[in-house]
Amino acid sequence: MEPRFNLFDSPTAAKVVKRFFNAGLALEQSTLPKALRELVELRVGQLNGCGFCVDIHTKEAAAAGESAVRLHLVSAWRHSTVFTEAERAALALADEGTLLGDRGVSDETWAEVRGHYDDDQVGALVCLISLINAATRMNVIVRNPGGSYKPGMFAALAD
Repeated sequence: MEPRFNLFDSPTAAKVVKRFFNAGLALEQSTLPKALRELVELRVGQLNGCGFCVDIHTKEAAAAGESAVRLHLVSAWRHSTVFTEAERAALALADEGTLLGDRGVSDETWAEVRGHYDDDQVGALVCLISLINAATRMNVIVRNPGGSYKPGMFAALAD
Protein backbone atom coordinates (compact mmCIF):
# COMPACT_ATOMS: atom_id res chain seq x y z
CA MET A 1 0.00 0.00 0.00
CA GLU A 2 1.37 3.36 -1.00
CA PRO A 3 0.23 6.64 0.53
CA ARG A 4 -1.86 8.80 -1.76
CA PHE A 5 -0.19 11.99 -0.63
CA ASN A 6 2.54 13.17 1.70
CA LEU A 7 1.07 15.92 3.86
CA PHE A 8 4.56 17.35 4.32
CA ASP A 9 4.70 18.09 0.57
CA SER A 10 2.04 20.75 1.07
CA PRO A 11 3.35 23.85 2.85
CA THR A 12 -0.05 24.50 4.40
CA ALA A 13 -0.70 20.90 5.48
CA ALA A 14 2.86 20.63 6.83
CA LYS A 15 2.25 23.68 9.05
CA VAL A 16 -1.04 22.25 10.28
CA VAL A 17 0.45 18.82 11.00
CA LYS A 18 3.34 20.37 12.91
CA ARG A 19 1.01 22.59 14.97
CA PHE A 20 -1.29 19.65 15.51
CA PHE A 21 1.62 17.56 16.82
CA ASN A 22 2.70 20.38 19.13
CA ALA A 23 -0.84 20.79 20.48
CA GLY A 24 -0.68 17.11 21.42
CA LEU A 25 2.53 17.71 23.38
CA ALA A 26 0.49 19.54 26.03
CA LEU A 27 -1.02 16.14 26.87
CA GLU A 28 2.45 14.90 27.79
CA GLN A 29 2.30 17.32 30.73
CA SER A 30 -1.04 15.98 31.98
CA THR A 31 -1.26 13.50 34.82
CA LEU A 32 -2.77 10.86 32.54
CA PRO A 33 -0.24 8.02 32.36
CA LYS A 34 1.48 7.66 29.00
CA ALA A 35 0.43 4.01 28.73
CA LEU A 36 -3.24 4.99 29.17
CA ARG A 37 -2.92 7.74 26.57
CA GLU A 38 -1.43 5.25 24.13
CA LEU A 39 -4.16 2.66 24.82
CA VAL A 40 -6.86 5.27 24.14
CA GLU A 41 -5.12 6.42 20.95
CA LEU A 42 -4.66 2.81 19.85
CA ARG A 43 -8.38 2.16 20.38
CA VAL A 44 -9.39 5.18 18.31
CA GLY A 45 -6.98 4.11 15.56
CA GLN A 46 -8.59 0.66 15.56
CA LEU A 47 -12.11 2.08 15.39
CA ASN A 48 -11.21 4.37 12.50
CA GLY A 49 -9.24 1.71 10.61
CA CYS A 50 -6.01 3.69 10.67
CA GLY A 51 -3.07 1.30 10.25
CA PHE A 52 -0.59 4.15 10.67
CA CYS A 53 -2.06 5.18 14.04
CA VAL A 54 -2.39 1.57 15.22
CA ASP A 55 1.29 1.08 14.35
CA ILE A 56 2.35 4.26 16.18
CA HIS A 57 0.36 3.73 19.34
CA THR A 58 1.05 0.00 19.64
CA LYS A 59 4.77 0.69 19.50
CA GLU A 60 4.63 3.76 21.76
CA ALA A 61 2.54 1.83 24.32
CA ALA A 62 5.03 -1.03 24.28
CA ALA A 63 7.88 1.46 24.73
CA ALA A 64 5.94 2.90 27.71
CA GLY A 65 5.91 -0.58 29.29
CA GLU A 66 2.54 -1.87 28.15
CA SER A 67 2.31 -5.67 27.93
CA ALA A 68 1.68 -7.54 24.70
CA VAL A 69 -1.41 -9.19 26.20
CA ARG A 70 -3.04 -5.86 27.00
CA LEU A 71 -2.11 -4.43 23.59
CA HIS A 72 -3.67 -7.43 21.85
CA LEU A 73 -6.83 -7.13 23.92
CA VAL A 74 -7.52 -3.42 23.35
CA SER A 75 -9.72 -4.29 20.38
CA ALA A 76 -11.81 -6.52 22.68
CA TRP A 77 -11.48 -4.51 25.88
CA ARG A 78 -15.17 -4.94 26.80
CA HIS A 79 -14.65 -8.71 26.86
CA SER A 80 -11.30 -8.74 28.67
CA THR A 81 -10.25 -8.83 32.30
CA VAL A 82 -6.88 -7.10 31.96
CA PHE A 83 -8.07 -3.49 32.19
CA THR A 84 -8.84 -1.56 35.37
CA GLU A 85 -12.21 0.10 35.88
CA ALA A 86 -10.57 3.50 35.25
CA GLU A 87 -9.02 2.25 31.99
CA ARG A 88 -12.36 0.75 30.96
CA ALA A 89 -14.03 4.13 31.54
CA ALA A 90 -11.41 5.86 29.36
CA LEU A 91 -11.77 3.22 26.63
CA ALA A 92 -15.57 3.56 26.72
CA LEU A 93 -15.17 7.33 26.32
CA ALA A 94 -12.83 6.69 23.39
CA ASP A 95 -15.38 4.39 21.77
CA GLU A 96 -18.34 6.69 22.28
CA GLY A 97 -16.36 9.85 21.47
CA THR A 98 -15.24 8.27 18.20
CA LEU A 99 -18.49 6.60 17.13
CA LEU A 100 -20.63 9.63 17.89
CA GLY A 101 -23.61 8.81 15.67
CA ASP A 102 -26.90 10.06 17.08
CA ARG A 103 -26.10 9.07 20.65
CA GLY A 104 -22.82 10.78 21.45
CA VAL A 105 -21.27 10.00 24.83
CA SER A 106 -23.75 8.38 27.20
CA ASP A 107 -24.46 9.75 30.66
CA GLU A 108 -23.35 6.39 32.09
CA THR A 109 -19.95 6.57 30.42
CA TRP A 110 -19.53 10.21 31.40
CA ALA A 111 -20.35 9.36 35.04
CA GLU A 112 -17.77 6.53 34.99
CA VAL A 113 -15.10 8.84 33.60
CA ARG A 114 -15.92 11.53 36.17
CA GLY A 115 -15.72 8.93 38.92
CA HIS A 116 -12.17 7.92 38.00
CA TYR A 117 -10.51 11.10 36.75
CA ASP A 118 -10.11 14.65 38.06
CA ASP A 119 -11.03 17.74 36.03
CA ASP A 120 -7.62 18.09 34.40
CA GLN A 121 -7.54 14.43 33.44
CA VAL A 122 -11.07 14.59 32.02
CA GLY A 123 -10.07 17.61 29.96
CA ALA A 124 -6.95 15.78 28.79
CA LEU A 125 -9.01 12.72 27.80
CA VAL A 126 -11.48 14.84 25.82
CA CYS A 127 -8.63 16.62 24.01
CA LEU A 128 -6.73 13.37 23.45
CA ILE A 129 -9.73 11.63 21.90
CA SER A 130 -10.53 14.65 19.74
CA LEU A 131 -6.95 15.05 18.50
CA ILE A 132 -6.42 11.36 17.70
CA ASN A 133 -9.73 11.25 15.84
CA ALA A 134 -8.54 14.12 13.65
CA ALA A 135 -5.16 12.43 13.14
CA THR A 136 -6.70 9.11 12.16
CA ARG A 137 -8.93 10.84 9.65
CA MET A 138 -6.00 12.65 8.03
CA ASN A 139 -4.03 9.40 7.79
CA VAL A 140 -6.94 7.37 6.44
CA ILE A 141 -7.74 10.02 3.82
CA VAL A 142 -4.16 9.99 2.46
CA ARG A 143 -3.77 6.23 3.12
CA ASN A 144 -0.68 6.39 5.31
CA PRO A 145 0.19 2.72 5.88
CA GLY A 146 1.26 1.19 9.16
CA GLY A 147 4.41 -0.80 9.68
CA SER A 148 7.38 1.54 9.50
CA TYR A 149 6.98 3.66 12.65
CA LYS A 150 9.83 3.82 15.16
CA PRO A 151 9.10 5.15 18.70
CA GLY A 152 9.98 8.83 18.98
CA MET A 153 10.10 9.26 15.20
CA PHE A 154 8.17 12.53 15.26
CA ALA A 155 10.22 14.24 17.97
CA ALA A 156 11.73 16.55 15.36
CA LEU A 157 8.29 18.15 14.85
CA ALA A 158 8.38 19.66 18.35
CA ASP A 159 8.95 23.39 18.52
